[in-house]
Amino acid sequence: MEGDSILLAGAPGTGKTTLALQHLVNGAMKFGENGIYVTFEQMPDQIYRDAASFGWDLRKLERENKFKLVCTSPDLLLAGDDEHLLDETMRQLKPRRIVIDSLSHLAMYVEMKNLRQETYRLLNYFKTKRLSSLSTWETSQIVGQDFSVTQAGVSFLVDCIVLLRMVEIESTMRKALVVLKMRGSGHDRVLREYTINSHGIKLSKPFSGFQGIVTGMPRRSRSAQY
Repeated sequence: MEGDSILLAGAPGTGKTTLALQHLVNGAMKFGENGIYVTFEQMPDQIYRDAASFGWDLRKLERENKFKLVCTSPDLLLAGDDEHLLDETMRQLKPRRIVIDSLSHLAMYVEMKNLRQETYRLLNYFKTKRLSSLSTWETSQIVGQDFSVTQAGVSFLVDCIVLLRMVEIESTMRKALVVLKMRGSGHDRVLREYTINSHGIKLSKPFSGFQGIVTGMPRRSRSAQY
């Protein structure tokens, strides 16, 4: 929903960055909503190159003042109360969407006991600017039954949680997407398969005939066995 804070959680290789960029590109090109992409992990040339492989010309969007790529470190993003790192960019771009890739990197610069407070301060700053924020979070488990979406109660601070999950089905690695939480709205609770093609993320049909998809340990449901 407009103005919400969204957490996009998933293990490496699940397509978090691809989906985050696609969210901003679609906003700028289809809905007239300018966007900012803040990254702590990748260099600009790599992001431009990866986006181009999906047909997204980020440099063109920047020239048109519809998109801004900001490469920084978590400590700089969190520093300062009177003048925020992004204030000038926001004045120039007047964005409606922002991506933080990734929120889990804050843990490298903030003590765990303070992580929830600093995350709340950052997400609340975006809300005061009337921004819809999407933050990625890297989960430690690729497959397996034991996993947690986030640490230190960060999941309670966001309005929506989308989980991207790798699952092994019949000796093949497949990808599943599920909305775990969405405040103030009903939402699709079905686990859907998705693929990453030359145009980005593409949602497919729901998984059927299996149980345990979210845990990463799927098994055929009883109804599918007979």
